[in-house]
Amino acid sequence: MLFTTSTFAFLYLPIVLCGYFLLGWRSSTWPAVWLFLASVFFYGYWVPEFTLLLLGSIAANFLIGRRIAASERASRFWLVVGLVFNLGLLAYFKYANFFVDNINAVLGSEWRLGRIVLPIGISFFTFTQIAYLVDTWQNKVREVRWVHYGLFVTYFPHLVAGPVLHHAQMMPQFANPAVYRFDATHFGLGLVIFSIGLFKKVVLADGIAPYADAVFNPADSGVTPGSAEAWIAALAYTFQLYFDFSGYSDMAIGLSWMFNIRLPFNFNSPYKATSISDFWRRWHISLSNFLRDYLYVSLGGNRRGVVRRYLNLALTMLLGGLWHGASWSFILWGTLHGAYLVINHLFRAAMERLGLRSALDASRAFTLLAWALTFLAVVVAWVFFRAETLDGAQRVLLAMLGRTPAHTDAGLLLWNAGLEAGTAIGWCVVLGAMAVLLPNSNAMGERLSIWLRRSAAWRPAVIAAALVFSACMVVLNTARDAVSAFIYFNF
Repeated sequence: MLFTTSTFAFLYLPIVLCGYFLLGWRSSTWPAVWLFLASVFFYGYWVPEFTLLLLGSIAANFLIGRRIAASERASRFWLVVGLVFNLGLLAYFKYANFFVDNINAVLGSEWRLGRIVLPIGISFFTFTQIAYLVDTWQNKVREVRWVHYGLFVTYFPHLVAGPVLHHAQMMPQFANPAVYRFDATHFGLGLVIFSIGLFKKVVLADGIAPYADAVFNPADSGVTPGSAEAWIAALAYTFQLYFDFSGYSDMAIGLSWMFNIRLPFNFNSPYKATSISDFWRRWHISLSNFLRDYLYVSLGGNRRGVVRRYLNLALTMLLGGLWHGASWSFILWGTLHGAYLVINHLFRAAMERLGLRSALDASRAFTLLAWALTFLAVVVAWVFFRAETLDGAQRVLLAMLGRTPAHTDAGLLLWNAGLEAGTAIGWCVVLGAMAVLLPNSNAMGERLSIWLRRSAAWRPAVIAAALVFSACMVVLNTARDAVSAFIYFNF
């Protein structure tokens, strides 16, 4: 059940909201139970066969967490049990075939595991629960109610594509009775943010997606694109991914505001970044924080010397790439970003030693150059993220460098797909300007929240306008030949 479908917008969401707030007038437990059951149904609507896997994972982690908290002497043992359990599930469902295929390629063997279907959202609900177990072991968790834990993991706005939630962000909200009572300001704010995310997905991301697909799909099949087409495709995917994923995050945040629940922001204008470090402080913030707090720090962080620090950075990003998917393309994408970060830190350290860092930071020309280089580096790395094969990524990258066969016809791939290069360039310019020049959803939401509090008389009009706009977007999306899923559902 996609957020962009009529089933969700006109049936599921109204029923869940009504039940939530009706139950919330008398109790703070039953609306949590209702939302937990509704979230399990939401997941089961996608993949009924994996509902038991999700519930089993929740039950096992909840019980393991109780054992960790109950016994200080055995807490480390139970933490290891929890980590083995969670990583074992992830390894089997997400990586088993990848490792077996590579072993077969090296040894010339023919081992087969059969068809293993990847459960939607397994990376997100697994990481969420790993963080919970680690924090329980570190005595940072006080939550023991099963309904709050179950809701924390399954909460439907974030379940299948994030953000990666932290118990400290959610548990206090679930324990607050005020969360279960209707708030017109929060509802109006949530509806507007949801409609912004819906517009990003339905109009912007899905609108530019064909220009990326028209080049990357043939490249994966052995066709070499022209240089201009390769750049158009790389830029098109750069903006498609941003508006698709940030659109999902906006919808998740907006839906949560309707329920009086606040989710963490996951994006902060990443294409405005002036360094790779800055980019990762702005892109997929919840995953960046998880990798920093539970992987980079566990590896030693920056506490064991400069060389070890850079190795930890590189390894963290490599594993971050592997988290996205079981393929060498994702591994290379993560490795490339690890190299970017190491170069970034080496450069800043060199400028610090030379006494030039303050002058460079104050220079508008340098800031513009740094932004351009950062954006270029990100675009190049996205080629590995989008291509389904290493050969496909290589063809696109070589074409971007102008290294194409003499017989390559400029614009042929776009033409074959019924698309025009001029229109694609226009799309890229418009979306680039929106990503770099306009305020992001976070800023717009903060301003709108203040305005709605001060201008109560306008709330009905705002809610009505957002409802009509969202309904139009859903109808537009439903009228298409095929409804596209969010890109991060694959991870």
